[in-house]
Amino acid sequence: MSQSESNGKPKVAFFDFTSCEGCQLNKLNFENELLDILELVDIVEFREAMDDKAEEYDIAFIEGSISTPTCIERIYDIRRRAKVLVALGQCAVSGGINAMKNAMPMEEVQETVYGNDKYLFPSIPAMPVSAVVKVDYEVRGCPMSPPEYLHVLKSLILGRKPEIKDYAVCVECKLKENECVLEKGMFCLGPITRAGCDAICPSNGQYCTGCRGPVSNINKNGAVEMLKRYGFSTEEALKRMKMFNTNELEKEIKWGKE
Repeated sequence: MSQSESNGKPKVAFFDFTSCEGCQLNKLNFENELLDILELVDIVEFREAMDDKAEEYDIAFIEGSISTPTCIERIYDIRRRAKVLVALGQCAVSGGINAMKNAMPMEEVQETVYGNDKYLFPSIPAMPVSAVVKVDYEVRGCPMSPPEYLHVLKSLILGRKPEIKDYAVCVECKLKENECVLEKGMFCLGPITRAGCDAICPSNGQYCTGCRGPVSNINKNGAVEMLKRYGFSTEEALKRMKMFNTNELEKEIKWGKE
């Protein structure tokens, strides 16, 4: 990792696209870690916290989906300036909640949101950052998982490849010895959702909403059988998955084809 000429620290920048900016706000909540982070990196752009600008970045963290022609122009420019680019949060990783609009014609979406001013606001289907430029690493979740983000940041600073988990949230639940929420009669997407959140929702009595996207190579038949065993349908799973994973439903799960 190259370093800033001024103080020997890697230059880090944060950028927001179409999103609620919750992932960026989440970073400002690192009360115990923030000073340590600032000792290791030089934050050169971060609209939520500062006005400074920079010409290049060692690491660029991107929040939000690509949903307008202007977004495409901006992400191309950032990618050219950044040595490493990290998609931060589910909107950046998969399109997130924003991708729910993709099920409707774009003109209808624009008219619903902007009415007679719809032509002033060009819109395209919401896409993950990786659909437009190369993404080096991803930090999933809505909002992103702080421990996972810190792991990725520290690994990159040390010149190491971050370890990204690719197994189900159920594994983390088992490790924490949680009672399965499916056994409590609650619907849960943990069996098909990628871990890395430390099973935060089931550990606090809530079901997994699938905000981290599906694991790769989903055991589709096993997932369907599991749903049936607890009295839930494939249609219910699809409905709930669409909230965060509209784009990935077509790419990874393809249940809608049945």
